[in-house]
Amino acid sequence: MIFLISGSSHTGKTVLAQKLLEKYKYPYLSIDHLKMGLIRSGQTTLTPEDDDKLTEYLWPIVREMIKTAIENNQNLIVEGCYIPYDFKNDFSEEYLESIEHVCLVFSENYIKNNYKEIIKHRNTIEKRMDYDYSKELMIRDNNKTFKECKKHGCEYILINKIYDIKWRLSSY
Repeated sequence: MIFLISGSSHTGKTVLAQKLLEKYKYPYLSIDHLKMGLIRSGQTTLTPEDDDKLTEYLWPIVREMIKTAIENNQNLIVEGCYIPYDFKNDFSEEYLESIEHVCLVFSENYIKNNYKEIIKHRNTIEKRMDYDYSKELMIRDNNKTFKECKKHGCEYILINKIYDIKWRLSSY
């Protein structure tokens, strides 16, 4: 089984991946780690701020890693914001049968009421570079993510009142 976890920054993708790792003992790939490895090694001139270009650059690599894992009957958790909303177009039905995807989305209401708490937990699993991710930018990013999820028929978890992610933790 391949678990894909996408969503905007700070929504808890890495925390959910860690929970799945602990429950199923499946390895997981942080697309951020791949991104930083390629940037730091000089394999690309892109920077961490080049989000759209990074998706175009990273997704073909990650997509083929997913196909290889499926072909070898291996389990894998992949998390990151560089999974395109139309990712299903890149896989045949045979591959899609082995892929579970969810996109984590904060509602505008949740962000307005919990912004300080969200920022407080941004380093729960990984230490993040200190940058200004304003409430307004977070709202904009999550609104865009929600719109794109609906447009492309992606499964999503809309976090509106409380942060309680239990996706697939009891399904397998």
